Amino acid sequence: MKTLKYRSRGSEVFMLEEILVNLGYEVYISNYFGTDTRAAVINFQQQNSLVVDGIVGPKTWSKLIEKNASITKFNDKFLSEEDLQEFADSFDLELAAVKAVNEIESNGKGFLLDGRPRILFEGHVFWRELKNRGVNPLNFKNEHSKNVLYKSWTKKYYEGGEQEYDRLEKAAGLSDDDRVHDAAYCSASWGAFQIMGFHYANLGYPSIDSFVSDMYTHEKSHLKAFGLFCKANGLLQHIRNKNWAKFAKGYNGSGYKENKYDSKLKAAYEKYLAL
Repeated sequence: MKTLKYRSRGSEVFMLEEILVNLGYEVYISNYFGTDTRAAVINFQQQNSLVVDGIVGPKTWSKLIEKNASITKFNDKFLSEEDLQEFADSFDLELAAVKAVNEIESNGKGFLLDGRPRILFEGHVFWRELKNRGVNPLNFKNEHSKNVLYKSWTKKYYEGGEQEYDRLEKAAGLSDDDRVHDAAYCSASWGAFQIMGFHYANLGYPSIDSFVSDMYTHEKSHLKAFGLFCKANGLLQHIRNKNWAKFAKGYNGSGYKENKYDSKLKAAYEKYLAL
């Protein structure tokens, strides 16, 4: 495992913070190693006869994984080389290109430590999805719902990790109306590639529940949904042509240049091509 310390970023930090939460620490789960994570790591090291330096190296990683027995729950849901090759064949893509997209566009892993798919709940999408179903979101707008229902996008209510399920269930539980339930589940992004639930019909799923059930099964289901999303939005041709700028714009939006997604995809593709 990669050595992590204060201000480290990446999917490994997300996993570290998941483990810390599982062990009872109150840290914000994200891809950033902040002061709360550093304090939790120091306390963990103090409690487990480790060198207390706030750095998560091989020894601290080993002890964290040992203490966190539930880490094995999702190991059989990981993508394999065979899964990537099957995906490449089914969509007529080059394996190196598929590996590049998987590396850059996925979130490192598609499942939480408890075996549930990773999600991010979007309260502004929930507002829109309610309206699309003929439900007035103002009927539920109060102090209780403020972190799950709002008109405009904001990240201030993101909680990360398993806490996102608390937000999802809170939204779904605002009413026993099935339309509210469906709107809530359509308002979360799911799995390794964070495909929004409201895309389910365009991807060929008969219902949002069917889509969600598939997301619980395996990362290859996340990859399949990603492929169907790319097909539905005309993005597969850009992967075939290695036009990383057009693909990144279509998948990541206009902010792709700022985040250099096209450059990252190109570099990853060249790396896998040389293997």
